[in-house]
Amino acid sequence: MKLKHKLQGFTAQKRGLLATNFYNLETLQGVMKAASTLDEPVILQLTKSSIDYMGLNTAVAMGRAALKEYGVEGWIHLDHGGSVELVQACLDAGFDSVMIDGSELPFNENVKITQEVVKRAHKYGANVEAELGYVAKLGQSHEHQGFTTAEEAKTFVEQTGVDALAISIGTAHGFYKQEPKLQFDLLSEIAAATEATLVLHGSSGVSEEQLRKAITRGICKVNLATEIKNIFMKTLQQLLLENEEIDLRKVFPKATKEVTDLVSYKLDIMKNDK
Repeated sequence: MKLKHKLQGFTAQKRGLLATNFYNLETLQGVMKAASTLDEPVILQLTKSSIDYMGLNTAVAMGRAALKEYGVEGWIHLDHGGSVELVQACLDAGFDSVMIDGSELPFNENVKITQEVVKRAHKYGANVEAELGYVAKLGQSHEHQGFTTAEEAKTFVEQTGVDALAISIGTAHGFYKQEPKLQFDLLSEIAAATEATLVLHGSSGVSEEQLRKAITRGICKVNLATEIKNIFMKTLQQLLLENEEIDLRKVFPKATKEVTDLVSYKLDIMKNDK
């Protein structure tokens, strides 16, 4: 099934679809084991940094092979694409979905670059995500918040034809100094104003209660990245302090299991059945 249709169906059911970043074989396996065990679909996300690290074709091949091997319904998505050129390379490599992030551009320029990506991606049958509003990135201040407005979201989606929209309702990328307070009334207004799939970036550190409420109010795609990196590396750092094992095949699986446990917990939230 096309990702666009899956997202539309899940939005109607008021349930979420987890989008997990992966960074190497082990984090990919951690995600896959969770999705396979729970029989849940998942979006596998790659940023430019991960693509540069693993190689574009290698990363896509790893994702496709893992989905097949574990029998998981899934899609490969470009997360935070910063240029039309990168988007095009990912489309040519067979991505199911791409994000063009023009959120730091003036509104009209964000519209223009998103229109170009939509035109290109829809020829491939690919889903397109954009971002509107200010969601603080790693290293940026979380204090400033430029929330997405319902009026802007409606205009943006109408002018671009984008399939999915990442909105700013109180989250930020990375970890928080204190738990964020999501703007649920604003979320409801945005959901009522546009039919585009709504995306929540910066879910790491957001409570289960707030995630479930956000999904009920209209969020469908929920991104998970920082917590995956963190749990894998913190576990690995601790393991390496405690032993002198040089066989990485004996050490890495314990860190991979922590990723599996984390993703299993998040996938259960996505069902939103409690």
